Amino acid sequence: MPNSTASHPMKNRFSPYVLTLALAALTSVPALAGPPAGPIKVAVRQANGRYELLRAGQPYFVKGAGGGQYPERIAAYGGNSVRTWSTDEAPKVLAEANKHHLTVMLGLDVARERHGFDYNDPAAVAAQLQKIKQEVLMYKDDPAVLFWGIGNELNLDYTNPKVWDAVNDIAKMIHETDPNHPTSTVLAGANKKEVEYVKTRCPAVDILSINTYAGLATLPQQVADAGWTGPYLVAEWGPTGHWEGPQTAWKASVEETSSQKAAVYKSRYEASIEKDRAHCLGSYVFLWGQKQERTPTWYGIFTEKGEETEVVDVIQYLWTGHYPKNRAPHISTLTLDGKPATASVTLRPGQPYPLAAAVTDPEHDALTYQWELLPESTDLKQGGDRESRPTPVAGRVPAGATGQTTLTAPTAPGAYRLFVYAHDGHGNVATGNIPFLVPN
Repeated sequence: MPNSTASHPMKNRFSPYVLTLALAALTSVPALAGPPAGPIKVAVRQANGRYELLRAGQPYFVKGAGGGQYPERIAAYGGNSVRTWSTDEAPKVLAEANKHHLTVMLGLDVARERHGFDYNDPAAVAAQLQKIKQEVLMYKDDPAVLFWGIGNELNLDYTNPKVWDAVNDIAKMIHETDPNHPTSTVLAGANKKEVEYVKTRCPAVDILSINTYAGLATLPQQVADAGWTGPYLVAEWGPTGHWEGPQTAWKASVEETSSQKAAVYKSRYEASIEKDRAHCLGSYVFLWGQKQERTPTWYGIFTEKGEETEVVDVIQYLWTGHYPKNRAPHISTLTLDGKPATASVTLRPGQPYPLAAAVTDPEHDALTYQWELLPESTDLKQGGDRESRPTPVAGRVPAGATGQTTLTAPTAPGAYRLFVYAHDGHGNVATGNIPFLVPN
């Protein structure tokens, strides 16, 4: 989940009149009306081989964001839903969702084998079921609830397929307890083996949810090849994952710039989520917020200060068909010692090297630059588990540097990563980074 609460005033992307009409159209709720007092019926309907989600009897295609930060921006930019991974902050998330006419894929945290849970322990499994039942009873009648997400990536680093029996028992309990909301479980990828487990051992699960990154472009075919013929939803999607792209000679993953990310978000969404309306019920873009995962910029589409990258512009376009009036800066190239991030850059300790970031702004806004040097992160986790941010190394780039400057290499040997942030003064930013090595 996002770990920053910083924000800045939302940019003026819509007039209040247009925003009011857009919110009313997206939610099938009269403009300016308060949320209903009780639950809203949600169901999956199949007709002629085509699946769709119905909310209050009306078709509801999910244009969602993973993460609870900035709900007002989700609504203003054309989104209609938010995803959580647990009920830890459910009262706040649900209240904000109701306030902004959004719905919630409410996550139920199911214990993971990789964290030590034993699905051969019937007492522990039964206790977990009762704990989750209390969560369902607590939130099932909130009008913002759209459907339940039972666990997240339970197929990561596991060996015991009994976890799927536990998922099915939770789904059955939900159907007995809550007649108004469908059930789902979230897989990492669309692996045929895991999909088969869900098909055969989880018949009470209504919707298959999938987290995917570079694989999004071919997801409809992957789902078909895995044998899933029912409805599915993309519960996380985003940039090329740190496990999917190029690496340096010392195994540091190479991150796309914010502009490269914007291009792949757009192309992959259009190739899959937008095209497969027969089975895909929508998606939750990751991450509507900021977090440290491999780097401070890899998965969050905002900075720690709440500034918006070019990815946010693309998401607004995908949700509404229109870009914002003031768009984020575009970074076309970033080089260190004349080399790109994929070149396994090696520097001599204490020596100066040229830095160059080619950044343009669509509205020709004046740009200011921030350079930050971090040691390569060593607190590396799985499945989005919380990581700590490395401590910056100060004084290696001149104060007030622009897009053309110099880096003085650290004297201490090791792996590093140099970041650039180009700000347009209107809450937008372009980001990029280059990993490099100072050898012994």
